[in-house]
Amino acid sequence: MNLYAAPRPSMRFLPVYRRNLLVWRKLAVASVIGNIADPLIILVAFGYGLGRLLQQVDGVPYILFLAAGSMCMSTMMAASFESLYSAFSRMHVQRTWDSLLNAPLELDDIVIAEWLWAATKSVLSGVAIVTVVWLLDISREPTLVLALPVVALTGLVFGAIGLCVNALARGYDFFTYYFTLVLTPMMFLSGVFFPRDQLPPIVRAISDWLPLTNAVELVRPLAVCVVTPSSLLSVKRRRDERRASHTHLLPGSRAL
Repeated sequence: MNLYAAPRPSMRFLPVYRRNLLVWRKLAVASVIGNIADPLIILVAFGYGLGRLLQQVDGVPYILFLAAGSMCMSTMMAASFESLYSAFSRMHVQRTWDSLLNAPLELDDIVIAEWLWAATKSVLSGVAIVTVVWLLDISREPTLVLALPVVALTGLVFGAIGLCVNALARGYDFFTYYFTLVLTPMMFLSGVFFPRDQLPPIVRAISDWLPLTNAVELVRPLAVCVVTPSSLLSVKRRRDERRASHTHLLPGSRAL
């Protein structure tokens, strides 16, 4: 088997995906509550606590500002937990992957199934936060439903990153570095809790590259129903700015 060969997707991932779904159904309630507990507590505590001190942030109530970030943060954490701890248990501890490879399956089929399953669980967490936002009347804008495709893409991104980290892990303790040194700083640098305008220029330049930043800046206009061409194209604009700054920094570069 060539370790560097390109993936060969096939529909054989579906039985593996269905297997994960059937196992999850036994613990569905506890799993969903566990995935949304932290973002929900943060949303309620910070939203209603700090919201009384910070009346407006970027022209909207703070709890609404925070709600958009919480949707993306919940999705990120759910996808990361599933692609790290749960997938690692199936791969190393329970040896489920070894058993599956005795069937007419390829490793690509198992990895794709794990990736899509992590994204699915993250979407469930994101939908739960969206539902809470709607029930608490934080936002009932018609554009809120358009945030769900962004949530799904966010789950796919962090599910893929989590599986890459999983491949490097020798044990559960390795994941602590990823959560502490990558995910936690990302939450504070991506505009979840406060506008990124408050960040120093160099830190903001770093945050422009973070996947959570792009997700938050796409979801927030949908949550507040301020969808303009500039808001929807903010990711593209930042990318163009990064390219321009890098060209300016290159030795011997000059403006055209």
